[in-house]
Amino acid sequence: MPQIALLLTTFIWAATFPATKVALQEILPLMFLFLRFLVSTIAVGAVMVLLRVPVLRDARSLGFAAIASVFLLIGYVTQTVGLRYTSASNSAFITALYVVFVPLFLRRFSLQLWTALGLALVGLGLLIRPSSKMSVGDVYTLACAVAFALHIIALEFFVAKTDFQSLASWQLIMVTVVLIAPAFFEGPPPTAVSFTPTVIVALGITGALATGLAFFIQVWAQRHVPAQRVALIFALEPALSAWMSWLVLGEQLDAMGWAGSALILAGVLIGTTATTAPHDPLQP
Repeated sequence: MPQIALLLTTFIWAATFPATKVALQEILPLMFLFLRFLVSTIAVGAVMVLLRVPVLRDARSLGFAAIASVFLLIGYVTQTVGLRYTSASNSAFITALYVVFVPLFLRRFSLQLWTALGLALVGLGLLIRPSSKMSVGDVYTLACAVAFALHIIALEFFVAKTDFQSLASWQLIMVTVVLIAPAFFEGPPPTAVSFTPTVIVALGITGALATGLAFFIQVWAQRHVPAQRVALIFALEPALSAWMSWLVLGEQLDAMGWAGSALILAGVLIGTTATTAPHDPLQP
């Protein structure tokens, strides 16, 4: 069940690609990112109040959330800034390197796992075929991949130490607060943003569903699924994004793109059946 939930999360996150791409034609990136987290915080807060779910405010829970929030914030900001200086295909490929970084940082090695990783990376390469030239945007995006890998690892460790509702809620709140200043410095304040139907729908998809619902699913599922397997499941996101862009935006996938998507799917299926011993990410 947790792995199915993570697949649902990946599908929701993939849906943000066409939604965000259209919305960014009408709103600045960091402002959109701030509003996305604000919407998710409000939506999650409303659900927590209605269901009367308590949110822990002890130093331990706040500390765990603060550490995880740092990685989450760095990942989103460096990815957004990197996209200003590199192509979307390079950004997608480099970001997906967290699929390799997670088991590498955790030192969880097995033949089945590395086979799955190899298939996933080759598939990603065929799907988006990045250029070989590395720019400053690629460096930013590499930092993004490292941050997302560390976030996945941090969640695996922290969900065993506190309840997942509090851990997820405080991360959304903290990232939203920190994004206020960058959003204001980037351009007009939120009150000056034109909330067109496109922007509103995009914020609903990316904020309420992707950053709210799907993020909660991820935190809950990581209580049961090893971090390296989580990373492999998330490797499906670029392929799903490409398929949705083909359906929604009319973007075309050629033969290599479809072949790459198939390899990613094969890698994920192999990786999700791999068995690994429990491992504390803070221990050698």
